[in-house]
Amino acid sequence: MAGKDNRIVVVEDDESVREAIVAYLRRHGFHVLGTDDAAGLDALLRSQPADLVILDIMLPGEDGLSICRRLSQDGPPVLLLSALVEVTDRVVGLELGAFDYLGKPFDPRELLARVRAILRRQAPRPPASTRPYLFSGWVFEADSHRLTAPNGAELALTAGEARMLLAFVRHPHRVLSRDRLLDLTHEAVEGPFDRAIDLAVSRLRRRLAAAGGAALIETVRSLGYRFQAPVTRT
Repeated sequence: MAGKDNRIVVVEDDESVREAIVAYLRRHGFHVLGTDDAAGLDALLRSQPADLVILDIMLPGEDGLSICRRLSQDGPPVLLLSALVEVTDRVVGLELGAFDYLGKPFDPRELLARVRAILRRQAPRPPASTRPYLFSGWVFEADSHRLTAPNGAELALTAGEARMLLAFVRHPHRVLSRDRLLDLTHEAVEGPFDRAIDLAVSRLRRRLAAAGGAALIETVRSLGYRFQAPVTRT
């Protein structure tokens, strides 16, 4: 589980940006240290291993891409930050071993979600459960992404739709904010943060509505979404 036991190092030469990232992640329970160059990073990693490095590409001295290449051998995972917008810059960073790439300026909530997603990918996964989720006559088999409607119709959900439905059935009757849904689903964000989650929920709603389940997901204005039906497991 991503949280206070995870150690993160932020490498950013802009002091105001670095301090803002460090303070934001600390408020969300992470142990975070900051430095402004490669030498500072190396010193911190020698003193104690890190679970994640958030690394700006444009640094004085050794740049972020060179650092990323070094760390890809046996170092911690890297989340690259850059104001560079060219697709080739992103591709190079990912090919050098970065786990993710976030362009500046960014929504801090998106940074938080990407950090949590990377840390969860590194954590050992518990054995998958094959017990289906039951709600209002529906049967959802999360492992196979298969959803059966009350009328017996079977819906083969995409991976993204299955992740979103799983987030809802694990938290029925609770309002889930867009931030929380992004965290729970690891939804890939392309474009504005809030819009990405709204589109993902809309896609799932359309699939449910096609089999009579349009009312299962309620929009709670200004707060997020809520799954309406009671959920049990066999």
